[in-house]
Amino acid sequence: MAEIVKMPKLSDTMTEGVVAEWHKKVGDEVESGDLLAEIETDKATMEFESFQDGFLLYIGVEKGSTAPVDSVLCILGEKGEDYKELLKAEEASVPEVEEKPVVEEKPAVEEKPDAPAAAPAPVAPTPAPTAPLTPKAAAPAPPSGNDRVVASPLAKKLAEKLGLQLSRIPGSGEGGRIVKRDVENFKMSGAIGMPVMTQEKFTEVGVSQMRKIIASRLAESKFTAPHFYLNLSIDMTNAIQARKAINDQGLYKVSFNDMVVKAAAMALRKHPAVNSSWLEDRIRYNEHVHIGVAVAVEDGLLVPVVRFADGKSFAGIGDEVREFAAKAKSKKLLPEDWEGNTFTISNLGMFGIENFTAIINPPDACILAIGGINEVPVVKDGAVVPGHVMKVCLSCDHRVVDGATGAAFLQDFKNLLENPVLMLV
Repeated sequence: MAEIVKMPKLSDTMTEGVVAEWHKKVGDEVESGDLLAEIETDKATMEFESFQDGFLLYIGVEKGSTAPVDSVLCILGEKGEDYKELLKAEEASVPEVEEKPVVEEKPAVEEKPDAPAAAPAPVAPTPAPTAPLTPKAAAPAPPSGNDRVVASPLAKKLAEKLGLQLSRIPGSGEGGRIVKRDVENFKMSGAIGMPVMTQEKFTEVGVSQMRKIIASRLAESKFTAPHFYLNLSIDMTNAIQARKAINDQGLYKVSFNDMVVKAAAMALRKHPAVNSSWLEDRIRYNEHVHIGVAVAVEDGLLVPVVRFADGKSFAGIGDEVREFAAKAKSKKLLPEDWEGNTFTISNLGMFGIENFTAIINPPDACILAIGGINEVPVVKDGAVVPGHVMKVCLSCDHRVVDGATGAAFLQDFKNLLENPVLMLV
């Protein structure tokens, strides 16, 4: 018997999905457990397996198309079975839900033409712009049939003075006419005569599911959570020496990010108010430490979670983060990889960024922004000596975290990085 397969909800924030690839085509036999399609969610591209046996009778969402959760993805059934009545019944139920918004929109659309009597007025100018378009399109025709270069007298004089060939200069005037600014721009572009852009040009691409959710969640976070920011400079001299000593052993490689995650996790154990969430009618103080580590991917940003990070070694954290980064870039992260964070770290130090502020990643109450390590003069024991300083910024949700609470967390975080041996006990 034919059965409808609906667009699955593959993450807690997913409202619609994009079919990235179909692995079966209409008429193919499908067994339970077979890979049907790959579906792009707001977080990753995930494989969708069939839960039943049958033949693929109908595909409701073509490759590259978007559809809301619970809409018809495909229909499976017996070979040659008539599925049209089933599909018709399913489609008939959809308009009933969508009918109300359509009815509400129509009056709104009709009110605008009815209210302003001047509505026909804009119609009159519409033909007017079309008239000038014909001469503009025809304007370049004369030069194409004539070898002479169309240029203003001032442009000709300037080009002659600079020793430039007018035929090599693109014109921005009407009909491609070369004007003074074109000659000046051409000269400034270099002696090799690299042409400069004289017309506006842009490219537009559709918004991916991931980018839609990033925009929605971060906008909600920024405009609903009252952010405040705490900045601190950390002397990383001892951390640099400790990292070198560990890496020189040749057993495993430790990054500064691994040390940052470990220090934050240990500091969070002492400050549950920072390791918390605002839940509207209550505050959740987490005793476990799950740190989300922001990873940049092609379409945006993913935040896989290092669970129980306070109990893991530098090497354990590093291996996990590297594995997550590889899975994120190939869009193979699973929902359990990115859910459950209690605190987030965003590190742009490897890109040469000295310091920045980050937007809180819900449901966390705080996010820690990490800048690069810079060699700068520092004062030690009354003397100016070379030092290695890393700037950090803690963004806090003031509904949960107060300034003194955030400052106390940063002090412990700073102490651990400036004395890394404390993270080994």
